[in-house]
Amino acid sequence: MAAEALAGADMVAGYTAYIDLVPPGLLAGKEVAATGMTGEVARCRLALEAAAAGRRVALVSSGDAGVYGMAGLALEMLEAMGLGGQVAFSVVPGIPAVCAAAALLGAPLTHDFAVVSLSDLLTPMEAIRRRLDAALGADFVLALYNPRSRRRSGHLALALALAARHRPPETPVGMVKKAFRPGQEIRVTPLAAADPDWADMLTLVVIGNTATRLAAGAMLTPRGYAGKYDLAP
Repeated sequence: MAAEALAGADMVAGYTAYIDLVPPGLLAGKEVAATGMTGEVARCRLALEAAAAGRRVALVSSGDAGVYGMAGLALEMLEAMGLGGQVAFSVVPGIPAVCAAAALLGAPLTHDFAVVSLSDLLTPMEAIRRRLDAALGADFVLALYNPRSRRRSGHLALALALAARHRPPETPVGMVKKAFRPGQEIRVTPLAAADPDWADMLTLVVIGNTATRLAAGAMLTPRGYAGKYDLAP
């Protein structure tokens, strides 16, 4: 579906780093509107104005456009610009980073989990802290987006410190950099040994719940089958 949307577009808009991930053949002969970090509103406006003028536009995100991606902003601006009746809007589903990372770590999300972004560019840090504490206190597996950048060097350390109040020190913590991309790296450590400095902006962090453990070298959060069925041969 994504390939068809790109192939049928007259214009492709997106963050420069994500445009670079699109196969060159799908961009050939098309206008490309690429902007840098924090240029979301500008590129979304360009895309919507082009669509309102009758062009077929593909607005590119990484992962899934509806999970911390451009789908929400595009829909919000579609409404704000009064284009709801003029521009057809659709979202192509993708693979969220949390799912890609979980697949590489094993099966850490097979019971209830929560997802929180540590970026405070659009969300106050106090709100993020409350959400972290609530999710950890409710014993959710916790997945963290945007864990660390040059400007936000202490946010992951804070999240791990909060986790240590609710989790035993041996709780598995998985970190995945660049999931399914060149340069991919995977690290699994006990919570007590988790190193926030290892993570970067392209890292997804998964903190297990109190039942999460290692099984055959991979993270496992049991669903509860062992308590109801005999799993032994």
